[in-house]
Order: sequence, then structure tokens, then C-alpha cells
Amino acid sequence: MARFKDYKKKRRNHDEMITLTLTPLIDTALNLLIIFMITAPIVQNGIKVDLPFGKSKEVSSQQELVVTLSKDNKMYFNSYPITKDSLVETIKKTIAQRDDLPVYIKADEAVAYGKVIEIVDQLKFAGVKYIAMSTRHTS
Repeated sequence: MARFKDYKKKRRNHDEMITLTLTPLIDTALNLLIIFMITAPIVQNGIKVDLPFGKSKEVSSQQELVVTLSKDNKMYFNSYPITKDSLVETIKKTIAQRDDLPVYIKADEAVAYGKVIEIVDQLKFAGVKYIAMSTRHTS
């Protein structure tokens, strides 16, 4: 009978050690989710570009490929800095699977027209079939 009491005592101590509260873990996970939900749009729109005005609006359900030219003559591809020399290689790799993806050019209105045309020529050289110029929608 003494053995049985010892077994119960050991069993009870073992069960108490396994108890785990998940509340702090869930709270942390939800806080991280909220932080990512708030910061993701900010990071995506981190490049300040004043687009020219236009009346038409492009609607795309596909993955967007965006080349951005800022007013300080820096170039970005999908929000990552890129040089003019590596643009053609990067575009070729990106559109290797699907060459019908459009590439959107977001150029600040202060950027010279000739610079934008140089980028369009490079994109055509890389094999891009559809190039669209992004504008701000006028109300």
C-alpha cells in the first residue's frame, strides 16, 4: 500500500510540472501581428515620389513590378535600390517565367523626361512587353 501512495505522490508532482500557460505567448504573437500590420504599408510606400497627375487608372490583379525614380535621381526596383547597370539583368531574371508581366514606372515629376525615356529603353531591351507610367489620379 505504501508503494501506491508514493506512486500517487510522484504522479501528482509530475502533472503539476507539465502545466503550461499560453496566455503570454498568445499576447506576444498578437502584438507582433499588430506591429507587422501597421509597419508593412509604411515600408512598402517608403520612397517619396510626387507623381504627375493623370485621369486614367491602371488596375492589375497580378504581381506588380515597379521601377521608381526619385527626385534625387535614385532608382529603385520594387522598393529596393538598384543601379542603372544592373536593371536589365534584374528585369530579365524577374520576367523569365512570365514575359507578359507589366512594369510600372513611378517617376517623380521633377525627374527629367530624358531619364525616364532611358529607363523605358532599358526595359524594352530587357524584353518587357508592357510598360505603364504611374500617375496620381485627379479628382
